[in-house]
Amino acid sequence: MSRNRNDVQGERPLGFAIIRRLFSYTNRHAALRNVLFALVILRAAQLPALAWGVARVISGPIASADFGGAALWIAGFLAFAAVTELCFVYRMRCALLLGERVVQDLRAEIYAHLLRMPMAFFRRTEVGSLIARVTSDVDAVRTGVQDVAFVTTVQAGNLLVSAALMLYYDWQLFLVVLAMAPILWMLVRYFRKKLSEAYRAQQESFSRVTATLAESVQGIREIQGFVRQDVNGGLFRQLIFDHSKYNMGAAQKSAVFQPLLEFNGQLFLAILLVIGGHQALVRAVDLEALIQFFFLSTAFFAAIPMIGMQYNQALTAMAGAERVFRLLDTPPDWEDAPDARELPDIRGRVEFVGVGFEYEPGRPALTDVSFVAEPGRMVALVGPTGSGKSTLVNLVAKLALPSAGEVLIDGVDVRAIRSDSLHRQIACVTQENFLFTGSVLENVRLGRPSATDEEVRAAARALDVLDVLESMPRGFLTEVGERGSGLSLGQRQIVCFVRALIADPRIVILDEATSAVDSVTEARIQRALARLLAGRTSFVVAHRLSTIQKADLVLVLDGGRIVERGTHAELVRCSGRYSALYRKFAATLDTAQTTPEAPR
Repeated sequence: MSRNRNDVQGERPLGFAIIRRLFSYTNRHAALRNVLFALVILRAAQLPALAWGVARVISGPIASADFGGAALWIAGFLAFAAVTELCFVYRMRCALLLGERVVQDLRAEIYAHLLRMPMAFFRRTEVGSLIARVTSDVDAVRTGVQDVAFVTTVQAGNLLVSAALMLYYDWQLFLVVLAMAPILWMLVRYFRKKLSEAYRAQQESFSRVTATLAESVQGIREIQGFVRQDVNGGLFRQLIFDHSKYNMGAAQKSAVFQPLLEFNGQLFLAILLVIGGHQALVRAVDLEALIQFFFLSTAFFAAIPMIGMQYNQALTAMAGAERVFRLLDTPPDWEDAPDARELPDIRGRVEFVGVGFEYEPGRPALTDVSFVAEPGRMVALVGPTGSGKSTLVNLVAKLALPSAGEVLIDGVDVRAIRSDSLHRQIACVTQENFLFTGSVLENVRLGRPSATDEEVRAAARALDVLDVLESMPRGFLTEVGERGSGLSLGQRQIVCFVRALIADPRIVILDEATSAVDSVTEARIQRALARLLAGRTSFVVAHRLSTIQKADLVLVLDGGRIVERGTHAELVRCSGRYSALYRKFAATLDTAQTTPEAPR
């Protein structure tokens, strides 16, 4: 239950740079934003005007018992109030629309950024942390865009206009109001750091909750299989208890800050009443001006707690924006070179020249790997877990770039090739057999979206698995749940094989691709693969001898190095590591009378 390092590294003090960057997203919707600002400025002037109008009615016609004049003033006041509320309705609509559009843009940008990140990024980043960025963090940003800036502008305008009118009516009393400025400044300064830390901790805690929840859902089979419901439930309860404490901590600090602002306003209003009352009784000041001043001061002080509330929300929004921008500012470990070129149709010759690769500095996964895979040949990769087999095929598919040496496709370094043009000519079938939500037909067509129904059926027929797919409840229209739920492991694997074939690739990568297929089904696939892989270069990470025995080249890896190479027959005769492993599994075959697993 450790914190993701993306959550704790690079924390920056909150500032106007984040605000400027956040509001740069409104530039795409400048017309709507400008209309909103016009409504905001109009409402900022309307609120103190309402306070002034009430004071004018009381100090004017009502004080002089002019009933006709009072009726006219009240009617005018009601009409102005109606216009003010109508302006408020449209301001709210525009703010909600602008906030929604910015959120849509931001989520689309995050998703596009994630699709550009290499596989290594997802190896070190928790899924729940990424989900939290797109959900809770972006929702916090929404509040900042649609509420904080515009409500603060309205209340700041209310405060400034009221202050200007108060200065006009009684400058001496206004000096008393100004005396509260240092106190407010000290309050904001004191609570700023505490609230920033509280809101950041609150959102990071939520990220840990979502990460644990995502992990538990993905590992539910293991949790139930090893009877860890109580253990994992206890760990999750501790996380949400901690999250509750962070929520309460942030709420308590906010609950102190807000009333303090309001109390200061009430305190200074009471002081104004004492001083103003003394002036009215002793100095005989203009009572109408004094009434105007007090009504305006009420509007003035009412704006301060509202600004304080928006300040709290601004800290929450900026904490979310900080985390979102930290993700967006994380560059991919590598990208295609600016001058990378489109790869034409390839023959499929693959060459490794002194290739080395490190997932982390100082921890090599491959070291000085060199070999040539000729077009149309099958290369089998054998070795223990962690020997570098999957890393090697990832380099072939340019899902990673070598740390040293070169990977050449038809003599061209993959660094000089556009990734998408290479990926279109490579098909991968892995042991994870990932399927998307949708129908079997839709999952197959991922390999070639333009494929017709008959072409899909022809591919399945060529693999000799058409009857397996048609025997599903709705055949090719059978719905597949999340991550392939609803299909057996073997059925998922068969769908992935057909998907790879329909793409008509020049290079095929089978990463333990038959590990989930029973022996009978695999025998059918093996017969089809012999025909279908003809003319295609293939890399097979397999654990069954039947596949390895047919390979044109077997590479035995250990510790990221090629320790033996040759055909199956040559390696068995050499009496080396592969031969020893083969004899071990051959003995298992004799004992179990089943197809044994080859060395991995």
